[in-house]
Amino acid sequence: MDALKILKAAAADPYEYGATIKAKTGKKVVGNFCTYTPEELIYAAGAVSFRLFGTKEDISLADKHLQSYCCSLVRGGLEDALRGNLSFLAGTVFPHTCDSIQRLSDIWRLNAGFPFHIDIVLPVKLDTLSARTYMVDVLAGCKTDLETALGVQITPERLQHAISIYNDIRRTLGDIYRMRSADPSVISAGDLYHVIKASMIMDRDELLPLLNALYAELKAGAKAVSLNASPRVLLSGGVCNHPDIYDALESSGAQVVWDDLCTGTRYFEGQIEENIDPVEAIADRYISRMVCPAKHLNVTARGEHLVHLAKVQNAAGVIFLFLKFCDPHSFDYPYLKKFLDEAGIPNILLEVEAQLPADAQLRTRFDTFVDMLN
Repeated sequence: MDALKILKAAAADPYEYGATIKAKTGKKVVGNFCTYTPEELIYAAGAVSFRLFGTKEDISLADKHLQSYCCSLVRGGLEDALRGNLSFLAGTVFPHTCDSIQRLSDIWRLNAGFPFHIDIVLPVKLDTLSARTYMVDVLAGCKTDLETALGVQITPERLQHAISIYNDIRRTLGDIYRMRSADPSVISAGDLYHVIKASMIMDRDELLPLLNALYAELKAGAKAVSLNASPRVLLSGGVCNHPDIYDALESSGAQVVWDDLCTGTRYFEGQIEENIDPVEAIADRYISRMVCPAKHLNVTARGEHLVHLAKVQNAAGVIFLFLKFCDPHSFDYPYLKKFLDEAGIPNILLEVEAQLPADAQLRTRFDTFVDMLN
């Protein structure tokens, strides 16, 4: 599959790809760490939104600025910046989510040396009218900041076009996910991981035709109903930058059929209304989609959502996949586990850092869990 090959190449070496964007297209590249980044505004400003995942190498420079108990995403991201690995970035957008990202924003602004730095202080509680009003104001301010930083004017027409492009991308990613849920043999979970990662970093004008081509190729070979009797598993957590996890699970006899990850469905879930004010429409998507642990909807929303996902996807079990030292996910874990336990859905917790546990250790845990599901 030519489309899949191109997507995997970009995901396998994202910084090499990022460095070629400006040379190939003349577009500026804007880094971010979170799905609450208003990428439509960045696209409408003529730039490329580029998700940062952090280095998998040993940390040295970042430890001068951060405690060792910060998660590997924060420490690895700062390490990349201080080493000069991100020199292709024109600037960075920081939505304020967890405490560590908020503190990273301050350290980054003072030490990373990029041409511009934009903070987006979105509301934490999202179930009030005032939250929507505030969200719209913050996004309008981000629009102004991007215009100033990039020297452009984001017109309503450009923003409407950006929304249309991103809606098409999200729709196609959702279609690919649903196709794989029905027939996991159509594409491996590891390859699908690379597709999502590529979707977070590539020039979206290059990305969308590739996704459409991939979908057409997969659809031609997909079965209406899978004949694979392997246990169906759902992943839940934050950032996963380890395709080996998917390969190990499949080697243990499971099929990862869905996820609730920042580097998965939470990146593309929810469409943006195209017939209202575009800034308000972007705000409405953030308000209406399921929150991450750094936001608040109500005390049961995420637990009910996870149980619902597991049942809809006919998942035999759930694997919580957390970055070590991720406070928001750790705080939510006990009550999410309680919801799953009460629903009779087996689950385990795996904490990871930049480097995975030894392969034998990982396989042992997965083998044991899959045996239990069988």
